[in-house]
Amino acid sequence: MGRLKKRLSQISLRDLFLVALPALLLLALGFWGAAQFIRPAPPHQLILSTGGEGGAYQRFAARYKDVLARYDVTLVEKPSAGAVENLQRLRDEKVEIDAGFFQGGTGRASDDDTLLSLGSFFYEPLWIFYRAGLAQDGELDRIGQLKGRRIAIGPVASGTHKLAMELLEANGISGAPTRFFDQTGLAAVEALHKDQVDAVFIVGATQSAAVWSLLYTEGVKLMSLRHAEAYTRLFPSLEKLTLPAGAVDLTRNIPSKDITMVSTMATLLVREDTHPALIDLLLQAATEVNGGPGIFQKPGQFPNATQVDFQLSKEAERYYKSGKPFLQRYLPFWAATLIDRMVVMLVPILALLIPIVKFAPGLYNWRVRSRIFRRYGELKFLETEVEQEPLKYSRDEWLKRLEAIEQDVSRMSTPLAFSDMFYTLKGHVGLVRETILRRTT
Repeated sequence: MGRLKKRLSQISLRDLFLVALPALLLLALGFWGAAQFIRPAPPHQLILSTGGEGGAYQRFAARYKDVLARYDVTLVEKPSAGAVENLQRLRDEKVEIDAGFFQGGTGRASDDDTLLSLGSFFYEPLWIFYRAGLAQDGELDRIGQLKGRRIAIGPVASGTHKLAMELLEANGISGAPTRFFDQTGLAAVEALHKDQVDAVFIVGATQSAAVWSLLYTEGVKLMSLRHAEAYTRLFPSLEKLTLPAGAVDLTRNIPSKDITMVSTMATLLVREDTHPALIDLLLQAATEVNGGPGIFQKPGQFPNATQVDFQLSKEAERYYKSGKPFLQRYLPFWAATLIDRMVVMLVPILALLIPIVKFAPGLYNWRVRSRIFRRYGELKFLETEVEQEPLKYSRDEWLKRLEAIEQDVSRMSTPLAFSDMFYTLKGHVGLVRETILRRTT
């Protein structure tokens, strides 16, 4: 208690309050201004538009879901017909969605588009399966050979349908006598088994259920495209790939020979306002899920910063350059995001607190000194008046005026650091009293 009283006696609470209050108000205003720029906390849910039942998009989404769950983020899958519908959903602000799988070549960014790409995630080869009896020699190697056949090309809102129609039309196939069906995935596999269609177009990774099923189906063959190189020149979104003999199953030698194929590139599209922390998590999930070796890719090849029809997001650019955010390497996700959001609060600390700390002591000293100097001014004015006009008032009146100043000085709260000035002032009061006594009667 005694120590506290001693400390309090060394400061002027009134002056401290008058200095500290404006400083605190200014600092609070700075924090309020900085708070306007703090990003909201990342949501605990991410809605992802995927694809058809049993397709690669759903398979990858299920694996992403497991990764995001480790960070307490729930991935909600929203099945769709495919990439075209995903793009439509993302462009429709009324649809609650954060991201969607997108197949390269199924759309282009418009001038007012706010959608962003997260880079290249995996190859999506075009698989053309057909019944073995379609050709007399048992082999088809040109899409044009399917003219007049029954072909399953997927629903209109799918990327498979769009790519299939582009390639078919490039080969002069756009209608009768050729018939088109909208089956896709396992429904297309069943249609081929039941002899309801002659060929099936599927765009998707090797892991998709439909592709895997047809690769092992007797009497079904995979077309090796003679014109694959030509297609990559006509359609810039396509790449030429080779499926090596035995790459699917060495024991059963599937496929029995090298297969030349064309492939699109898959990515995730996000809206401009998708939370950056969710984008980071999606990229981390893609690195874990899509970054391994595969039939068409080398380890670490995906994901990468190659743009797929839309501008690459800034968060994706940073991720591909620097990897996982620095704080997330050492802290839990919630703590890292919290600190990242609070970093902006350093602005008022650096811009306001440091100058306040630097100038506040000087302002406090000025206030205490000014109070002492004001009494010195009153004392000096009284002394000068006595020297110039000693008969203006009686001695008692002069002394009464001096006593008023002396009482004011005695009541003045002065910190110990200014005791020398205080007692000097009181000594000068005595000198002025002597002057009054000497000059008056």
